[in-house]
Amino acid sequence: MDKNKSIEILAPCGSYDSVEAAVRQGADAVYIGFLQFSARAYGENFDVEALKKTVRYCHLHGVKVHLALNTLISDDELPDAIEVAKEAYLSGVDAFIIQDLGLAELIKNACPDIALHASTQMTVHTPEAAKLLYDLGFERVVLAREMNRSEIEAVVKSCPVETEVFVHGALCMCVSGQCYLSAMIGSRSGNRGRCAQPCRLPFAVENGTGHDLSLKDNCIINELSELAKIGVTSAKIEGRMKRPEYVAAAAAACRHSADNGFADKDELDRLRAVFSRSGFTDGYYFGRLGKEMFGTRSKDDVVSATEKVFSEIRREYKDEVQTNPVDFTLTVFDGAPAMLTAECGSHTVCIDGEIPEYARNLPLSEEKAKAQLSKTGGTAFRVRNVTVQIGEGLTVPISSLNLMRREALNQLESLLTKVPERSYTAPGNLRPIPHRRQNKMQYRASFRSCDIPYCFKQCELVYVPLFSDIDDIRGLSERGFNAAVEIPRVIFGLEEKVKSALLAVHDIGINDVYCNNIGAVALARNLGFTVHGGFALNIFNTKSVEFYKKLGVSDTELSIELTASQINRIGGNGKIGAVGYGYLPLMITRNCPNKNGNGCGKCGGKSTITDRKGSVFTLMCHSGCTELLNCNPLIMSDKQDQFKNIDFMTLKFTYESREECERIFRNYINKEKPRGEYTRGLYFRGVE
Repeated sequence: MDKNKSIEILAPCGSYDSVEAAVRQGADAVYIGFLQFSARAYGENFDVEALKKTVRYCHLHGVKVHLALNTLISDDELPDAIEVAKEAYLSGVDAFIIQDLGLAELIKNACPDIALHASTQMTVHTPEAAKLLYDLGFERVVLAREMNRSEIEAVVKSCPVETEVFVHGALCMCVSGQCYLSAMIGSRSGNRGRCAQPCRLPFAVENGTGHDLSLKDNCIINELSELAKIGVTSAKIEGRMKRPEYVAAAAAACRHSADNGFADKDELDRLRAVFSRSGFTDGYYFGRLGKEMFGTRSKDDVVSATEKVFSEIRREYKDEVQTNPVDFTLTVFDGAPAMLTAECGSHTVCIDGEIPEYARNLPLSEEKAKAQLSKTGGTAFRVRNVTVQIGEGLTVPISSLNLMRREALNQLESLLTKVPERSYTAPGNLRPIPHRRQNKMQYRASFRSCDIPYCFKQCELVYVPLFSDIDDIRGLSERGFNAAVEIPRVIFGLEEKVKSALLAVHDIGINDVYCNNIGAVALARNLGFTVHGGFALNIFNTKSVEFYKKLGVSDTELSIELTASQINRIGGNGKIGAVGYGYLPLMITRNCPNKNGNGCGKCGGKSTITDRKGSVFTLMCHSGCTELLNCNPLIMSDKQDQFKNIDFMTLKFTYESREECERIFRNYINKEKPRGEYTRGLYFRGVE
């Protein structure tokens, strides 16, 4: 099968059956998960032996294998994670897909001869983020699914890093890496591969459908030629939890599109029959956000996936695909063993056979020899050319020719699947020495406006939105507040606007910036600001704390998915903090749920959404995105002593009145027990 290599077709595989389906339907690469540390923890996934079998089969066909180690890793888990990486590395895996930057640095040092890919869980959606990761040694970035064409192109043009774009499969409502809904509701963390998909359950906005957090599946398979023209490296299919027939159908449709410039309509129709949620959407890619992007798995979707459809797909990939062209040269001369030379790519093998004899009846003909040597059915090889030189009157047994052919192909297979020699350096002691704060714990506070009560002058820092009125920000400093600005949690298409705003606040003496994504960190750092890392950086272990400190980040909030006990065991010399109060933002989405109801923009930036149990969550819109806030506030005013070593605690205010803000702050100063409904978040129950 001749493949158009202008864009890689990358297929998801949750089992070895899916690996065979993907390879035989034209995938250039597959991505799989190990039994541990994979963002699809509930999939079948692969143990060491299945992984080795997969690498051997894929490499035989010239297909790469990417291993997803794309979850957040705790300090206690780091030794096991490194051991998994070692096994995969020495087994010949081609790349690791990683979310946790602490783990990434460990793997980079221990396993230098492998490519590192930044997972979509890193929320990479800006040129500055891509450039920073490239400078840190990442060969590829997996871009956020919410990006449009021009935003993708901007990243591609920004630096030499490879880019990977999702072209088909499920869309999460929340930007990947930024969802805490499943964790908060049931302690099943999407950042740890255990998402319970609560967004597919009933959530209702006013005049919505009742499933207003559920999007249709993404499908831009018809745009592969354009993506290739832009310079995108890889077209990624989502679906490691799905059956082999889905993988086969999606890979075949992508292969057709890449090779012919368009997707075959029948293949797309069949793909929809295999799995869809009320059809497909290309809304993010073309910037057409709205009601037409929402969808659920309906009865019609389910009944369309018939055994007849699956059987047709299975027939297409039941036979081995002969991807390796072989050139044979057979020499049969008197007095010497017959010799078969086989060439495949850069590999050549020579096989000796029996010493020929003079034929009593019919000598071995050129036609007969070619016919026997061309029989490679059931293997990964196809014969391209056969050259035969036979001395007059000589013959060798047909069984000897068959034996020589089989041995030649076996040796070629061994050469094609040989695991490369790689150097491995075991990391040192991974047990951290717990962090010890040097001074009394300080408070920081985050606000959605510059209307801040005077009592917050006691705070080490107060964060206000970067896009606030410049005079209002100046006024805070003049009134004695330790003012800093907060870059929006995601900044799709806003990099230049963010740069301009940062330069403006720098001119009035603001030097501190609060950053919740790696692109914001890169922007602020490059402009000379003091950078403070936020909880949405998902810092889950000591190595990540140390990584960000080396990156130049002054201090970091830890993940809100850590327990207080885990936080107390975090080490490193960097200053660390924890979110101590707030209606925690459990989702951030580019497609407002209200677009499936009354429409976005009619609520004044604040509305609600209700789950099936009647719990009401606030939706707040800003900077082109919508955050879903928890229905009850996190309150730790009386439990602050549970955090033994943090340097600061951040109080996050959203829509509270001035009076409420003052009262809450006093509660924290006095360590008073909270009143009303509240949550302790995940600080005492943790996540899976």
